[in-house]
Amino acid sequence: MATMAGVPTTPGPGQVPPAHLRVTNQDRERVVEHVKAAYAEGRFDKLEFDDRLERAMTARTHGDLMPIMTELYGTQVVPQLTPRPAPVRSESAPDSNERLGAAAAHLLVLLGIPIVGPLILLLTGGKTSPYIRRHALEALNFQITVTGATVLLPFTVIGIVLLPFIWVASVVLAIVGGVSALQEGNFRYPMTIRLVK
Repeated sequence: MATMAGVPTTPGPGQVPPAHLRVTNQDRERVVEHVKAAYAEGRFDKLEFDDRLERAMTARTHGDLMPIMTELYGTQVVPQLTPRPAPVRSESAPDSNERLGAAAAHLLVLLGIPIVGPLILLLTGGKTSPYIRRHALEALNFQITVTGATVLLPFTVIGIVLLPFIWVASVVLAIVGGVSALQEGNFRYPMTIRLVK
């Protein structure tokens, strides 16, 4: 820290502030953004993320924040730096595993797991692949809609008559959705209540 006539001055841009200097909420939030970006890049697990997040949020001085930045980047980094953006997977060209995962979200209904199947794919593959997430969300919302119709329609005579047709249509549409996912299509189910976003 520079001094002028014995009076301490604020560090300039790019300078490391003294360890005893109190931090502001903005300083804490900047470090939190770095921690979130590093976690999104997969540089540490959930437990390590929670630990660093707690330390950043409860920091009182720059001496509390500097070790977190050193752990992230290996050298002393001033927290004012802009965090590196998390990598974004391209949706334009999904690989074969993504296409298979997206197709499975639609086709698992054929194995008798209409809601759980898409939900599992949404919570696993959907975290790393926007393509799988989009298809799993669509399949999940459709299967929730079909399940709701299965529960509610038997209360009416017309509903009892319509129910077998709805089940057959749901299987056919799931197959169409699976084929569309394999061909890198953007399939949308008709008459679907999209409760899950």
